[in-house]
Amino acid sequence: MLMPRQPRLDAPGALHHVMARGIEGTKVFKSRTDREDFLARVAKLCEAGALIVYAWALMDNHFHLLVRTGVQPLSKNMRRLLTGYVINFNRRCQPRTNLSSVHRNKMSPYQRYGGLLSPPRFYGLSRAAPG
Repeated sequence: MLMPRQPRLDAPGALHHVMARGIEGTKVFKSRTDREDFLARVAKLCEAGALIVYAWALMDNHFHLLVRTGVQPLSKNMRRLLTGYVINFNRRCQPRTNLSSVHRNKMSPYQRYGGLLSPPRFYGLSRAAPG
């Protein structure tokens, strides 16, 4: 029996590790232009006071962000970021690819250890295997 998802823990000023993947391993970033577009959209959210970004990692088929939320819920900001990015990605890559969406982004509260933020652990776990 499947259990419903638990509600996300979110509050103004909460620190989150956010991750999203392309559906079925689809590339989310195909070029430098894609990465620059994504980061420009993240920067707009930061300028608007919606997020503070402490770290990010962009791989071909997924990304990670370490963010602190503003007043708006994180889910609303991620919806703004990903919807705009996917629409623009599809315009650039048609007819070759249709990145209709990305998996539901995963957001987990980030923990503090000893008063200092622990280093982002996802960096070492996300590197491609050698070879």
